[in-house]
Amino acid sequence: MRKVQALLLLMSVLVGPSALAKITDPLRYLPVQDAGRLKPYDTFARESLELIYGKTSYKGKDAVEVVTTWMMVPEPWESIEFVEIRNSGVREALRLDSKRILYSPKEIMMNDRLPLILQELRGVREQGEKLNPYFQDVQRLENQMAMLQAIHSGMAIRPAPQPDKDAWLGANELPEELRDKFSNLLGRFVKALGSELDGSATPIGESDLQAALEDFKAAARAQAPDKYPSDRRILLEVHFNKFHPFKWAWIAYLMGVIFFVAAGVSKKDRWQKLGWLGLSIGFLLHTYGMALRVYLAERPPVSNMYETVVWVPFGTVIFASILYYYQRQRLLLITASIVSVFCLVLTDLAPTVLDDGIHPLEPVLRSTFWLTTHVLIITISYAAFFLAFALGDYILFLFLRDENKYQAQIQAGVLACYRSIQIGVVLLAAGTILGGVWADYSWGRFWGWDPKETWALIALLGYVALLHGRLAGWVKNFGMAAGSVVSFSLVIMAWYGVNFVLGAGLHSYGFGAGGVEYVSAFVAIHLVYVTFVGTVRRSRLSAQQQK
Repeated sequence: MRKVQALLLLMSVLVGPSALAKITDPLRYLPVQDAGRLKPYDTFARESLELIYGKTSYKGKDAVEVVTTWMMVPEPWESIEFVEIRNSGVREALRLDSKRILYSPKEIMMNDRLPLILQELRGVREQGEKLNPYFQDVQRLENQMAMLQAIHSGMAIRPAPQPDKDAWLGANELPEELRDKFSNLLGRFVKALGSELDGSATPIGESDLQAALEDFKAAARAQAPDKYPSDRRILLEVHFNKFHPFKWAWIAYLMGVIFFVAAGVSKKDRWQKLGWLGLSIGFLLHTYGMALRVYLAERPPVSNMYETVVWVPFGTVIFASILYYYQRQRLLLITASIVSVFCLVLTDLAPTVLDDGIHPLEPVLRSTFWLTTHVLIITISYAAFFLAFALGDYILFLFLRDENKYQAQIQAGVLACYRSIQIGVVLLAAGTILGGVWADYSWGRFWGWDPKETWALIALLGYVALLHGRLAGWVKNFGMAAGSVVSFSLVIMAWYGVNFVLGAGLHSYGFGAGGVEYVSAFVAIHLVYVTFVGTVRRSRLSAQQQK
């Protein structure tokens, strides 16, 4: 009977309507241990599905539904194509159909070339070499299959603590009493589905599943009460997953951009007010999302690339608002909102590059004092430089259109660029010095020409040179705008390139993979843009002189 009910569960996930949308709600609040921290089953399911399938839902079905069937009825999934392999080199090495990116576990595990590429990966790792994009995706495939097998066996889902050990018990390791209660929880889950699908007159509803969940949680908590997380923390993390405040934040920022642009076109005050409303709502949602993440992670939100990409636009809005107070230039608010939309949309579009999971800190980062001072200050300096970069982009556009006609706007924009870079230089200098203090504290030396240290210094000197040139009168309006755009490539290298391209140095906790082609294209397009505008401007000035 249990097998029939489990198959009903699988059918509903694969072909039926999302009947479990409400039924799965209690189950998603089950605390589990995964990847070194405690989290709700909802988060575990989302992260597992994203790792294996590339998305947090499967054909519109909730991750909790899908991952539960992986554990309860693994056999039918062996022939279903849901394991994502995007790297064409990996597909070619395994001699898979290159027209697809989704494959079944069976055709991967039964592939006679899989052991060969995994052996190659182990050899590269043993030699301490940096993994190229091909081996990075081989490693991802290794992690995908390991996670899937761990879920199938019950090892991956760890719902009960141990009084004498930090590691929690897997579903297949539970003592008899807990195993019975866990089986009862899953049994209520599939019975509720069965009653939902067959229209039973006496359906087993959400309250029955909730009761089974509370019964299991009480027994699991009794194992080690001091190690069990509070219900409040679990509730807030599920709320964070469901609400996704950063998505709503960029939508609000985007509406602010539209209204501010409308205010500039129509000159009507109501559009300006609506623009401020959009910006304010976006900022409040942005703040709310970061506050939730800080509470859940119990640390500042800057320990990985995803968190810094969320943090930097937050700082950009703050700096733009401060400068607006003194300059009253709407352009500052528009560019800050555009930067925020760009960054927050990026975190949604590139989940495999920007991992949004909340992970435990590396040992060197566990001094929250230094994390709060050095890392927060360094990354907030990027916000000021990003604002100057966006302003520079727009000022170059005005040069391209007609620098004489837009002279006043160019002058105001260049002043905003200059002030923003001044803020960034002060912060970057302070953050670099504090980084040296932290390096002495952590590694026993103040400065060692580590790639991260070196590129932070290069970025600082690049912007100092730009400010010096402006102060000395060598850099005029066009040079300031072009310099703001070109110099940001130094920030990109220090921020992204060292971790994702070089992948070398003592700052290994920040290393990642992916996105190199897109970031390179972004930098190249802007270099071409600056060159193009400069060429057009020079030809115009030459033509004017000849007249």
